[in-house]
Amino acid sequence: MASLKQVAERANVSIATVSRVLNNKDIVNPETRAKVENAIRDLNYLPNRVAQRLRSTSSKKKLIGVVLPDVQNPFYVDVIRGIEETAYRNQFVVMIGNFSQDEEKERLYLDIFQSEEVDGMIVAPAHGRDQNILKVLENNFAVVCIDRGLADVDVDVVKVDNEEGVFGAIEYLISLGHKRIAHITGMPQIPTTAERVKGFERAMKKHGIKIDPDLIRPSNSSYESGAELMAELLSLKKPPTAVFTANNLITLGALRTIHERGCKVPDDISIIGFDDMYWSMSLNPPLTAVRQSGYEIGKRAASMLLAGIFTPQRSKRQVVLPTELIVRKSCRRI
Repeated sequence: MASLKQVAERANVSIATVSRVLNNKDIVNPETRAKVENAIRDLNYLPNRVAQRLRSTSSKKKLIGVVLPDVQNPFYVDVIRGIEETAYRNQFVVMIGNFSQDEEKERLYLDIFQSEEVDGMIVAPAHGRDQNILKVLENNFAVVCIDRGLADVDVDVVKVDNEEGVFGAIEYLISLGHKRIAHITGMPQIPTTAERVKGFERAMKKHGIKIDPDLIRPSNSSYESGAELMAELLSLKKPPTAVFTANNLITLGALRTIHERGCKVPDDISIIGFDDMYWSMSLNPPLTAVRQSGYEIGKRAASMLLAGIFTPQRSKRQVVLPTELIVRKSCRRI
């Protein structure tokens, strides 16, 4: 592979001049620029991005760091797609860190992205008082929180109306005659979990239905926990007639247990999941679900971050997107 020095020798210019051409400096005259560009093409030279960034005096590195809790979750795959497409259109590159709800791992990724001098970060906080992200904000990096906000912190946020989404889903189950409704929640420390539980409780209280604590089961937001907690619910002396699951992985785990127990959806138990994924229509029966657009969240977050990068003094914003209940065949009237 050709080196920077070989390009300079081929064009009969200094290495500094080649560097200025690579960094699009206007001070290089057109004739010299053409000689350098011809040399680059002739030698098939590929500039080292890290070295190019170090040589550049531009305040923008064209890098965005994205730190997410679980890239196994299809919802976050959609979020990444929205971020990446928006970044690409604006000639930014995205680096991704998956911290698996491990705060030490989250801190490592945030430290690495700061040392790489990214222009800004999009993060899903581990919880509402995430000290790792507070330190990033104190270091004056542009930050947008997605899916979850930070308590008492002025920061850009893009999320959905979790409470209203769950409220509507539970009201729908109640309209079908269900009163013994279970809720397999996400991780208790995550702000979205509290919002979704609040929506569940508000709907039950509105209709005068007593909430049975045995029917609310906190999970670790995983497929495995969905399967285990569904088994516990079905083993109760008086099992629920319907269950609401807090994310798509929990939904799949719960459905596995339902099928293993020989139960039928919706004849034996109705189910609604939060997250309407592409496979929801392929389930038997097709799943009723609360739809949130991960792609739109990612797209909005990337646009908001770019605005913060180029206009750091602008006021912070909180964007709360609506959800939609997609009614299919996984619930029945009782």
